[in-house]
Formats: sequence, structure tokens, C-alpha cells
Amino acid sequence: MSDLTLVELLWLEKRIENWIRFGHAAEEQILDKRRRILSFAPGNIFAFVRWASNDFGTVISRIDILRAVAPGQRCATVPYVRPGGDVLLRLSGWPKVERVLQIVDAVEALGIDPADAAPDYWHHVHNRLSVNEVPRLYTLGRHRAWLHRRRVAP
Repeated sequence: MSDLTLVELLWLEKRIENWIRFGHAAEEQILDKRRRILSFAPGNIFAFVRWASNDFGTVISRIDILRAVAPGQRCATVPYVRPGGDVLLRLSGWPKVERVLQIVDAVEALGIDPADAAPDYWHHVHNRLSVNEVPRLYTLGRHRAWLHRRRVAP
């Protein structure tokens, strides 16, 4: 049994598109030209985007920002993610997904890898967007505070 979190990515053009927006994969296994599995070590944060359509249009548009869990840790089940993950953000519907992607871009524009941003920030974004409110921006000061807190907290 591996201690890695496995994420199955599938790409069927104009039908199903699952991809990782950010995160540091520990391993990659290519199954065929349309499927691969990325593995994340416990504690790593990643964004998993899922989109699917049928003949009538989009049927799912979702983003999950997850923290990979260690064996035995509690976790939420997420399709295509084994065993699951610690959910930091879970939103569906294209307008909200698009807004999260814009926020990820803004974090990157600061020169910060979104996988290294404070997990509490992703909770904040989830909570605010869930009720159609505008989340606060992530700042360099907030990031420095997170890095300091991470160093001093066990």
C-alpha cells in the first residue's frame, strides 16, 4: 500500500477533461495517451479541475484544492482521487471555477507557488465564493506570516 495520494487524469477532447492546475507530483504513471496517474506525497497541496460535457453542453465544472493525506488520516472522498484528500476548497459551476483560477493566477503573479500558499487562504476563498462574496487577496505579507507560523508551529 502506497502512502501517496493518486489522482487519475483523463482527457477525452470536448467530453471529459481532468487536470492538475498546480501542485508538486511525486510520481507520474502514463497509462495511455488519454490517461495518466499523478501521485502526491502526504501534506502536498494541489488543485484538481474536472470538466465534462455531453451533446447538450457542460454537465460538470468543478475545482477541488486538496491536501494529500498520510495513511490512516481522515479524508473526504473525491472522484478520481485515491484515497481522497483534506478538502481546502471545493466549488462547482463555471463562474466560481473561473474565479478560483483567476485567484490562482493572482497568487502566481506575486511570485508564490499556489501549492505553497497558506492552506487557510484556500479555506477563506472557498467560504467567500460559496456565499458569492469577494475573497481577500493573498499578499506577500500574509505569505510571510504563513511561512513564519509554519516554522514555529510543530
